[in-house]
Amino acid sequence: MLTSSTAERLAATRAPRPSRSLKQEYQEFILQRIEEYKNAIPRGDLLQIGDEAVRELQASAQDQYLLTEVLLLEHVDRIIARRLRLPSFPRWRQKHRALREAQREPTHWGLDHAHPIVAWAPRLEPGDLVVVVGAAALAEALFLAAHDIEVFLVDQDLGAIEAAEGRAVTEQLAGVLQALVISFGSWFPDLSPSLVVLEPRSLADLRAKDRAALIADLKARTRSGGVHIVLSAGAPREVIPLAPEALQALYNGWQLQRSRRSKRSGFTATKPPRQLDTASSVSE
Repeated sequence: MLTSSTAERLAATRAPRPSRSLKQEYQEFILQRIEEYKNAIPRGDLLQIGDEAVRELQASAQDQYLLTEVLLLEHVDRIIARRLRLPSFPRWRQKHRALREAQREPTHWGLDHAHPIVAWAPRLEPGDLVVVVGAAALAEALFLAAHDIEVFLVDQDLGAIEAAEGRAVTEQLAGVLQALVISFGSWFPDLSPSLVVLEPRSLADLRAKDRAALIADLKARTRSGGVHIVLSAGAPREVIPLAPEALQALYNGWQLQRSRRSKRSGFTATKPPRQLDTASSVSE
């Protein structure tokens, strides 16, 4: 967990998300590649594969079973897998492990080792959840997802979210990273994150009161002892960047820490333990 005994006691009260097996990840990889192929070819070509599947099944069935739609769809997938020469599980597993090892290095995503999220990634455990606000922090979201932590990336830009989903599929991280389009200030998914990463550019065009309301909502949802990492705004594009300093006042009562060792350093805010938790710690 992100903090000490307080967060460990809280972890015992919630059911952790079951970790996925390599077999499950392999099946997701195969299905994603097959769906990508289906979406990329003309409908006529897909119908031809269906005809091929019917012929093969009829030749092998010898009237031993009824040709159903389910059997047909499964055989279509097998034909596509053959055409794509998708790897066997042992070969995929070997490459997958090497890929994950590379993805857990910040430099794989263009991040430096002094980046504020690098020190927090190893402290996360199964059952923890990360919210990343702003698609401009996609590299940070993917880096955290590569540590087998469930990550929700939220943004108001549909195009940016669709691009994030595509990158997650390419990096074989779609199973642990979910990208959602939301309208800041009107609705937020029912999540209780241990870590929130906030890219200020995503909030730059909000009214001050809407920005404050969003951060207040995120603070309330964050687990006791959880952490918010507010990144630097980076280089401006079409909008005037929002400096992290403009958000510090919204974290009154949280423990703040600043670092300028990385170009993405803004500040880190830690949520204080609940009063009941603090009392329990003192009594131990």
